[in-house]
Amino acid sequence: MFNRAVSRLSRKRPPSEINDGEGHPSSSHQPLKGTSKWATSLESLLEDPEGVKRFREFLKKEFSEENVLFWLACEEFKKTQGKKQMQEKAKEIYMTFLSSKASSQVNVEGQSRLSETILETPHPLMFQKLQDQIFNLMKYDSYSRFLKSDIFLNHKKSEEQEENSPEAQTAAKRASRIYNT
Repeated sequence: MFNRAVSRLSRKRPPSEINDGEGHPSSSHQPLKGTSKWATSLESLLEDPEGVKRFREFLKKEFSEENVLFWLACEEFKKTQGKKQMQEKAKEIYMTFLSSKASSQVNVEGQSRLSETILETPHPLMFQKLQDQIFNLMKYDSYSRFLKSDIFLNHKKSEEQEENSPEAQTAAKRASRIYNT
């Protein structure tokens, strides 16, 4: 009897073959999207353009939009090719976010501020330490408030209403008939 049980457990089915009691694919194996995905982590939120848009909207109301703008600028900077372009983008990031005269100055520890001389020899990870500081600031401060904000909750509610609309249910039934035949 024990051997039969072990044998049954060892025959794992791929997630696509796992169904709920009614023969529909199990929802626990469908990829998360929208607000459900955003709520899993700040990383997931920042991977979704719509999530970034909503998070920026929230941060703007909190007067800290510069944090996500700096983080995004650093991500873009890492992809920059060529020394000249890298120098230009590094200077732009420095002047916009890090200089004492910056228009959208981010709040990073004083000793980790870069001096303008480092801009002459840029490299893709030159802002990494500062970017990590800002990421952690957002992760442990702004992100949790965002998940409780009206911006997030209203967007979540509208997603749920869309999913429960008759059109969405009809499309889902058609799709389940196609894939479960």
